[in-house]
Amino acid sequence: MTRSQALKSRQASAVVAGVATKSIFVERAENSELWDADGRRFIDFAAGIAVNNTGHRHPRVMAAVAEQAAQFTHTCFHVAPYESYVRLAERLNAIVDTGEENRTMLVTTGAEAVENAIKIARAHTGRSAVIAFSGAFHGRTMLGMALTGKVVPYKKGFGPFPAEVYHVPFPAAFSGVTAEDSLSTLDSLLASDVDPERVAAFIIEPVQGEGGFNAAPGELLQGLRLRADKYGIVLIADEVQGGMARTGRMLSIEHSGVKPDLVTLAKGLAGGFPLSAVVGKATVMNSAHPGGLGGTYAGNPIAVAASHAVLDVIEDEKLCARAAWIGEKIGCRLKAIAQRQGMERIGSIRCHGAMIAFELVDDREGKVPAPQLTTQIVTEAEQRGLILLSCGTRFNVIRLLPPLTIPDAVLDEALDILEASLEAAFSKIGIRA
Repeated sequence: MTRSQALKSRQASAVVAGVATKSIFVERAENSELWDADGRRFIDFAAGIAVNNTGHRHPRVMAAVAEQAAQFTHTCFHVAPYESYVRLAERLNAIVDTGEENRTMLVTTGAEAVENAIKIARAHTGRSAVIAFSGAFHGRTMLGMALTGKVVPYKKGFGPFPAEVYHVPFPAAFSGVTAEDSLSTLDSLLASDVDPERVAAFIIEPVQGEGGFNAAPGELLQGLRLRADKYGIVLIADEVQGGMARTGRMLSIEHSGVKPDLVTLAKGLAGGFPLSAVVGKATVMNSAHPGGLGGTYAGNPIAVAASHAVLDVIEDEKLCARAAWIGEKIGCRLKAIAQRQGMERIGSIRCHGAMIAFELVDDREGKVPAPQLTTQIVTEAEQRGLILLSCGTRFNVIRLLPPLTIPDAVLDEALDILEASLEAAFSKIGIRA
């Protein structure tokens, strides 16, 4: 029995079954690579689900963490505040463009950021209803699950969920859902199901994560902005997965030119350390009463130190431009593969900087999802040393999230493995590629 197999057995005996994992038990990691308990090397195209945008253990992040650990590790910001939290708030206020003066609060997880954004929107408006989108993912808390637009595995068996949460379709060009369709459904919802004067917030991922890396068209975001202004609704951009340079901009909503009222940040914010934030208009953010926001570990000083280093690395290493280049390189390779005879089941390729996905179907005409093929590709890649993740409401999308610091040679190696994995998976299900 290998060490990984032994650890898998121990996991089954000790860890709750609802916490699903791969069978890669990591022992060390560096930039875009990691090594498991049996010494096997993997190229990481998951990046901790878009957390390690600056790579595993970036030297500047690790140095910042070590320096902070030598000073203090926890006081609770409510008890003994510290300058680094204030300075990070100042930096994030400057990064997020709401068109007004901003304020920031720090918490720990993406779900916490979302929950607090909704709390702030409700405090500001005095309203309770929230409108989200199909395919959305906003966390695993009860409110996060209510906002999430994907039943399996996130919501199944866990209800009932908080009331007054509504969903409208998210546009997807490959599936034929347009921005006009979404806005029309939204207007019908506001006319028939919920009074717009009861709605506290619209919450949207400008590029959906779990939903399959579909990007919200500018027309949709502009339409939401217009309706938010008309009815006094708070527009929240969930940038937990799409933010922090991942799409070629610091925030994915920047591609549209639309200015949100509030933004949620997490994942790539602190280079692997747990930190999240809500950033937004001071007029909205200051609506919550003193003591109404925060948490014991919120804005942990070690994670804050890591975040300062991450922001420096993004700027100094020009990672926004690097993300755009990575997306172009991977997109060109995927398109070349898709044009080959026998690769017609690659139905759609979506590149938003280094937030890249491709959808697997029975054929491009019928667009019937192919989840079995998707799973086989992920398996083949893992056997060859490449970590991939699937996503999508129909379980037929593979997402590519390499660290933005991945060396060119390692990226080329990963794309070769990806192509070989596609060929092997197609062959095993009886398709000649």
